[in-house]
Amino acid sequence: MKKELLLNLLKNKQYRQLHTLLNQNNTTDIACLLEQLDIKDCALVFRLIPKKKAAQVFVNFNHCTQKQLEMFSEKELIDVIENQYMDDLVDIIEELPANLVMRILNHIDQNQRETINQLLSYPKDSAGSIMTTEFISLKKEYTIGEALEYIKKNGISSKTIYTSYVVQNKELLGVVSTKDLLLSDENKKITEIMNKNNQYVYTHTDQEAVIEIFRKYDLMVLPVLDDEMMMVGIVTFDDVMDVMVDETTEDIEKMSAVEPNDQSYFQTSVLEHAKHRIVWLLILMFSATLTGSIITRYEDAFQTIPLLVSFIPMLMDTGGNCGSQSSTLIIRGIALNEIHFREIFKVIFKEFRIALLVGGILALANGIRIYMMYQNVDIAFVIALSLIVTVVLSKLIGCVLPLLANKIGLDPAIMASPLITTIVDTCSILVYFNIAVQVFHLTIK
Repeated sequence: MKKELLLNLLKNKQYRQLHTLLNQNNTTDIACLLEQLDIKDCALVFRLIPKKKAAQVFVNFNHCTQKQLEMFSEKELIDVIENQYMDDLVDIIEELPANLVMRILNHIDQNQRETINQLLSYPKDSAGSIMTTEFISLKKEYTIGEALEYIKKNGISSKTIYTSYVVQNKELLGVVSTKDLLLSDENKKITEIMNKNNQYVYTHTDQEAVIEIFRKYDLMVLPVLDDEMMMVGIVTFDDVMDVMVDETTEDIEKMSAVEPNDQSYFQTSVLEHAKHRIVWLLILMFSATLTGSIITRYEDAFQTIPLLVSFIPMLMDTGGNCGSQSSTLIIRGIALNEIHFREIFKVIFKEFRIALLVGGILALANGIRIYMMYQNVDIAFVIALSLIVTVVLSKLIGCVLPLLANKIGLDPAIMASPLITTIVDTCSILVYFNIAVQVFHLTIK
C-alpha cells in the first residue's frame, strides 16, 4: 500500500476498504507507512487494524511513535499490551516515559509485573535482557502424541513452536524440534528423540557471545539458564538480529570516532549530534599538533630542497590508508572471533609480509614516476624507501593496536581509521624526514 492511496482513503472516509487493505499487508510495512503520517492520522488508521495485528504493528513502530500511547484510551491500551510477548513488552516499557509506564503496569497482573521486573534487572547487554519467558516446556513422561497435543493447546502463548524444551523441575533435560515430533511415531517417548547435547547460555552471558553461538551453530532459538542451571527463557533469532544491528551500528560509530547513540539520525537533535562527535574531534585535532611540530623542526632543512615538501600529503595519506585497511580487517576478525590476542605474532608476521609486498609495488610505481618527472634519482630513492617503511609501520600499527585494546578490555573499534590515521601521520613524517636528512645530508635545528 502506498501513502498516497492511504491518505486518499482517509480523506474520503472509506474506512471499510482501508481496513481490508491493512489486513492484506504485513505488520512491518504497515508500521513504516503509519510512521510517515501525522499523529492524528496515524492514530485513526491504527484503530482500524485488528487487535492482534495492531499489537505487532505497535512493536515495529520507532520509539517516538510508541510514545504516542497517551492518545490511546484505556481499552486500546489493554488491547496493545495483552497481545505482546514479554520481551517486546519489556522493550516498550524501557523506552516509554514514567507516566505511560504506570498506565501499562496498571493493566497487567502481579505475575507479569514480577516477570517484567526480573527481565529489567538483568544487565543491559546480557542474554537475560533480550530473552522471553514464553516458550514450550514438555514433561519427560510425554509421548510424542501427548507432546503434539500440548503444543496445539498452549502454543498460541509461546514466542515460537518450532523448538520445544523437555524440562523437569525447571531443569533443562533436552531439546526437540517440531519437525522431529511430526515425523516420529506418536507412541514413542519424547526422551527417545530429544537432543541432550544442546547449546545454551546464561542470563548474564554477553549479547555478543549469544550472537556468536547463533552464528556458529546456525540456531533459530537458544535456551537461557540462570545461575542454578534452571531454564528461565529463550532468545529467538529475531531478537538476535536486532542486537546484531545495534552492535554493528555501535562499532561503525566508534570506528568513525563518534560516540554511540541509540536514536536514529533524524531523531537525534543537532546539539546531540555535535556532542557525540566533538570529543573525539578535539582529541584528534590536538594530537595532530605533534605532526605539525615535527614539520616545524625540519623546516630549515627542507628549505634547501623545497620539492620534498610536496610529497608529504601523499606519504601521510598512503600510510593512513594502509593502517586503516589493517585495523578494519583485524577489528572485523576480532568481532567474528576469528582472531585472538594469543595469535598477535602470527598476525604481525602476516601483515609484515603483506606490507613488504604492497610497499614494494607502491615504492616502485612512485619511484619510476618521480624519476621520469624530475630526473632525480636521490628524490626517487627517498620517496620509495619512505613509502616502504611507512607502509610496514602503518600496517603493523593497524594490526597491533586493536588486539591490544581488546586484550585490556577496550572496544577494538576505537582503534579504527581516525585514531590510526593520526598516529600513522606522525610516524610517516618522522620516517620521511629522517631518511631525507640522511640521504641529502641536511642539517636540522
